[in-house]
Amino acid sequence: MSFSNISRMTLPLQHIIGSYGSILSDEKCRDYFAFSSETYLGDGLRTTLYLIGLLYCFIGLSAITAKFFRSMENVVKHTREVVVTDPLTKVQTVRYEKVWNYTIADISLLAFGTSFPQISLATIDAVRNLGCLNAGGLGPGTLVGSAAFDLFPIHAVCVVVPKAGELKKISDVGVWLVELFWSFWAYIWLYTILKVWTPNVVTLSESLLTVLQYGLLLLHAYAQDKRWPYLSIPFSRSERPLDWVPEEASSIKHESFGEDCFDYSQVSDNADNKIDIVFVHADNRTGPLYQGMPPNDTADSFAEQLLMKKCEDDVSLLSLWKQQFVDALMFEHNKLEGLCLRSTRIIWYLLLLPWKILFAFVPSYHIAHGWIAFICSLLFISVIAYTVTKLTDMISCVTGINAYVMAFTVLAAGTSWPDLVASKIAAQRQTTADSAIANITCSNSVNIYVGIGIPWLINTTYNYFAYQEPLRIENAEGLSFSLLVFFSTSVGCISVLVLRRLVFGAELGGPRIWAWISCAYFLLLWLIFVILSSLKVSDLL
Repeated sequence: MSFSNISRMTLPLQHIIGSYGSILSDEKCRDYFAFSSETYLGDGLRTTLYLIGLLYCFIGLSAITAKFFRSMENVVKHTREVVVTDPLTKVQTVRYEKVWNYTIADISLLAFGTSFPQISLATIDAVRNLGCLNAGGLGPGTLVGSAAFDLFPIHAVCVVVPKAGELKKISDVGVWLVELFWSFWAYIWLYTILKVWTPNVVTLSESLLTVLQYGLLLLHAYAQDKRWPYLSIPFSRSERPLDWVPEEASSIKHESFGEDCFDYSQVSDNADNKIDIVFVHADNRTGPLYQGMPPNDTADSFAEQLLMKKCEDDVSLLSLWKQQFVDALMFEHNKLEGLCLRSTRIIWYLLLLPWKILFAFVPSYHIAHGWIAFICSLLFISVIAYTVTKLTDMISCVTGINAYVMAFTVLAAGTSWPDLVASKIAAQRQTTADSAIANITCSNSVNIYVGIGIPWLINTTYNYFAYQEPLRIENAEGLSFSLLVFFSTSVGCISVLVLRRLVFGAELGGPRIWAWISCAYFLLLWLIFVILSSLKVSDLL
């Protein structure tokens, strides 16, 4: 065989090796996570340690998201006193109205809160790239990957969460269609920026328009919820629960006040389900306390106001905080448990213990209607998300895996973990599927309008005044391809949800076998997105 023939045979082999080198690299990683001595460890050991740390951060995200969701419940349940005067009799009636509209709460508090890790990650990436004409790829890649994780794996989990045979449907289809429209439009808009309007660059006006569209989403969803003429879709709303999250038991048990600090029961319950009087009593049995309550008001929020007012007199802020640490250290066990089950519970308790002690520093969600706990939970989520980012960077550095591939997979899954936990809790506790599915669709919108919009606004503003130049997007071709794949697979996902509504009458739950088939289908769509996107950004497709 001649030398020229051998050369021609080796060229394709070199091309293949070079292509796979875009995914994997053999260059020694000199960066470290916490200690410089990490660089002396073997790559296999370092990767294993970083993966263990990553999984432990996921456990922490699950724990703090549960606390975040609880604080948000208290924020949404907040009511205000409204005095209504009858124009004829001049009699004043006191009513208690919800401060938060449930649709706005889903889009802003729930979707924005659970997307906060991605938003903070992208913003940190933008600040680190100030002064550079090229945008950081970690933020946009993570947000597109997070959108796919939100839409496919989280739908896969939520569809099997209800008990066997239990059906949970969207009560307000009109609001869901509005949220779905803005979710799809977000990715059409992003593709238009990257490939059509100003290819491979982002201008200041484009980033500003991206952020402003989040306000349009809020306005349109509120108009649909209130059925404003000309701005809403003429869909009737089916039954919707009066409370955003219904009480799990008839009596209130406040973990920060100790067991059975108070309970209440409804009396004078008329045929229209309207509560006229709420009876509240304390454990000291000094005498019942009666309060009149006008018709059409809910007992839960009113009774909780009386309960909170009474408890504030008896329990100090310090004792509330102390109780949280006591609860964190407490290990609940059942004497009837087997040895294997008890050992598993002990191991899980020890794994969670550091996180539970750390999160006990978050103030009780009973204080300030839950706002302080809500903000502190977001701060903890951001810190853990940043740690996840650093660990993912280290895994990418040690293994040589393409940064975009890590962003589409591990990093997207890690920062979307709060979305998964919040949607799962909503699917479990709420009587409808509105919040569980709204969190998915609205989180995708928030990821683009806020999660990409704000970092791009920061960079484009700096570049405009400092260099009179737009922001350049590296690997815009791969990112645009990922958007097309996501859009195509998301059509398949939404089609199955619509089909389930037509066949079973609900999007979540139903016959167990079909729920698991839907779950497997959603996961398959996610795998298709991840594989195709990873191959494209690695120049293998």
